Order: sequence, then structure tokens, then C-alpha cells
Amino acid sequence: MPRMSKVLQVSIAIVLAVAFNPAASPAQSMLDMVDLSSDQFTKAEMSRADIEAAIAKLAPGEKLDLFGKALNKLDLSGMDLRRVSLQAARLMGSDFSNANLEGVNLDSAWSLNSKWTGANLKGASLFGTQLVGANLEGADMTGARVAGDFSKANLKGAKLDGADLSADEKNQSMGLMRGTFRSADLTGASMKGANMRRVLIEYTVLNGADLTGASLAGSELGGSDFTGADVTGADFEGADVNSARIGAMKNADQALNLDKSKNLDRAIRN
Repeated sequence: MPRMSKVLQVSIAIVLAVAFNPAASPAQSMLDMVDLSSDQFTKAEMSRADIEAAIAKLAPGEKLDLFGKALNKLDLSGMDLRRVSLQAARLMGSDFSNANLEGVNLDSAWSLNSKWTGANLKGASLFGTQLVGANLEGADMTGARVAGDFSKANLKGAKLDGADLSADEKNQSMGLMRGTFRSADLTGASMKGANMRRVLIEYTVLNGADLTGASLAGSELGGSDFTGADVTGADFEGADVNSARIGAMKNADQALNLDKSKNLDRAIRN
């Protein structure tokens, strides 16, 4: 299957969700548009053994395309899935702990309340991916494209060095696609050199996180806690820091354009 445009990927993912609600208002999230109790989100079309067998039969250079497959609640922990495409797949409650998904396409996949602890997601594509409430503690997303919803997710110690979490400025027909970390836990996470322009990181814990050289320009940081976060060389130009706890950031004097952030007078300095 030829690689589709990002907008088409997201559109197909929603259509596959069975219960698309044409009356949904623009203010509603994608979660409001689907029936999470349907078979698409609760059952599995394949077993772990089925996937292992299919991978074993692949010819050299061939990939296993699981586009749109329902693979909910499967234990896929420790598997080498580098030759699998999971674009638009349904992975609700599945376990990918310590699995190798380096470079894997997870665009538009649905994986709420799933487990990705210690997973290798280096260079993976997570565009429009739904990971609300997921456990990604210690996951490695170095160099990945991360424009999904990680609200309420556990990302303690996760690695996002050089990752691109920024907003997609071109395709907005399905709404602004960007990294969303509302009420998430990024304690001790590493985001060195990450592109976080216009990212949504509201009411999130970033205690001890490494933001060295990251771009947070235009991001929404309201209510987040940056206590102990290393912001050496981090760019805050135009970032909204309303009610953000920034008083105990590490190397705050070496941050860039903090004085040009929005609502700096409303940030918590103590």
C-alpha cells in the first residue's frame, strides 16, 4: 500500500472507528466520535501466535501490513515488530512492554490505557496516535514523530531526544495535529533537542526533565510543573506559561527567550 497523506490517514482511522458521529461539534475530541465499546475497540482479529507466524513467513525486505486491524488486549511484550506496520490499528489495552518497534508506523492507531514500558520506538511515526492513559515509562522515542495524544499518560523516564512533537502547520482539516500531553507525567523524561513548537503540555509534571536545547516556542504550558527541569538553551519564545511552576527550573538563566513568553507575570515563581 503506498504511503498516504497524513490527513487521509487520520480520516480513514476515524471512518474505521465504526460509530462516527456526524453531529459531533468541532469542539469535541476524537474520543467523543467513536464507540469504544464496539468490537473494533474491544476484540482482536489475530493472536500473538498469528502475528509471530505471519512475521516468520515474510520474504526479505517485506513488511506485515496490519492496517486498521483490531488487536486489542493482546500481549505483544518483548516482540520484534520492526517489520510490522500498525497504521490505524486498534491496540486498546495491549501490552508492548520491551517490544522493538523501531521505525514502525503507528499513525492514527488507537492505544488507550495500553502498556509500552521500556519499548523501543526510536524513529517511529506516531502521527494522530491516541495514547491517552498509556504507560510509556522508560520508552525510547528518540527521533520519533510524536504528534499524538498522550493525555494522562505515564512517561516517567521516557526518552524523546531529537523527537518532533511539533504542530503540523500544513494539514489541519481534522484539527491541529500536535503532541498533546495534558495532565501527563514526564518526570525525569529526556527531551534534549526536541522540536516542541506549539505543543500542548498543560497541567503536566516535568520534574527533573531534561529540556536542554529543546524548542518550546509557541507551546501551551499552563499549569505544568517544571521544578528541577534543565532548560539550558531551551527556547520559550511565545510559550504560554500561565500558572506554570517555573521558579525552580534548572539553569533558568540559560534558557532562551523566557522573557518573551506569554503570561510570564502569571507564572508561579516560588
